[in-house]
Amino acid sequence: MSDAPDAPATLAAEARLQAEVLAKALPHMQHYDDTIVVVKYGGHAMGNEDVARHFARDIVLLEQAGVNPVVVHGGGPQIGAMLSKLGIKSEFAAGLRITDKATVEIVEMVLAGSINKQIVGFVNEAGGKAIGLCGKDGNMVRARKVTRTVFDPDSQIPQAVDLGFVGEPDEVDTTVLDQILGRELIPVLAPVAAAVDGGTYNVNADTFAGAIAGALGAKRLLLLTDVPGVLDKDKKLIPSLTIAQAQALIADGTISGGMIPKVETCIYALEKGVEGVVILDGKVPHAVLLELLTDHGAGTLITR
Repeated sequence: MSDAPDAPATLAAEARLQAEVLAKALPHMQHYDDTIVVVKYGGHAMGNEDVARHFARDIVLLEQAGVNPVVVHGGGPQIGAMLSKLGIKSEFAAGLRITDKATVEIVEMVLAGSINKQIVGFVNEAGGKAIGLCGKDGNMVRARKVTRTVFDPDSQIPQAVDLGFVGEPDEVDTTVLDQILGRELIPVLAPVAAAVDGGTYNVNADTFAGAIAGALGAKRLLLLTDVPGVLDKDKKLIPSLTIAQAQALIADGTISGGMIPKVETCIYALEKGVEGVVILDGKVPHAVLLELLTDHGAGTLITR
C-alpha cells in the first residue's frame, strides 16, 4: 500500500491554507484601502531578476487590493556598471556620487531609461498598468544643488565639496501624480529632477522618495534596502522606533554609517506628513506584502 499523500486531500489542504492567509490579510487590506503607499526600490534589492518580478507582482496585488502604490527606484550599481563600461571613473564624497556633466547624462539615461522601463515592463507583465516617469515630468520635482562639508582626515578642517549635478528636492508638484493615482495606474518614478536654475540634477533615491511621500501625505513609505532594518548593538532587528528614539540611537552610535542618512530621510518624511516609514530588506521575497498585509511586519517601523 502506498504511503504517498492523497493528491485531492493535499490540494484541499493547500486551498484551505490559501483561504486562511487571505482571511488574515483582510483587516490589513481594509487598513490601507484607498491610501497611498510609496515604495523606494533600491539598486541592490533589484539586482536579481526573479526578485524583481516577484516585487512587480506584489505591487500589482496591492493596487488590485485597493492601495495606491507609487514606486521610486534607485540604480546606483547599474549606473556604476554603465560608467565603467564607458570608461568614466566614479568619485564619491560624503556618501554621494560626484556627478559632472558627462556623468549626469549617463545617470539620466540609466535611471529614466533602461531601469525605469524594465520595472514598468515587469509590472505590466504581472497584469498592472505602470507609467514610467521622472522628477522632470510635469515639473514634479524641482531640485536645488546639494552642498556638503567634509572634514579633512589630517587637519580636521571642514572643507566644502562640489558634488556637481547632485541635487536635493526643493519643490514637489503632485499635479501629475494626482491625475494618475486612483485610476488603476501605477507610477514608477526615477529620481532625476529639473534644477531650479535650469538643467538636470541627480537626486538620492531615498531623499526623492521621502519628498514624494511627504507631498502626497502617504500612509506608508517603504525603503527597500539590503539590510533587515535598523539593528541594535547586538545586531538584532528593532521592530519599531519613534523619531526621538531614532535620534537617540544616532547620537549614541547604535545607528551609524549608511543607515544614518536613511533614518534621517525617514524623519524628514514623517515631518512632512507621512504616517509611518519602514526600512526593510528588499531581497526577502514578498517583503512589501509581509510588511503591509501581515501582523508580523518585515522591518523597522519609524513613526512620529
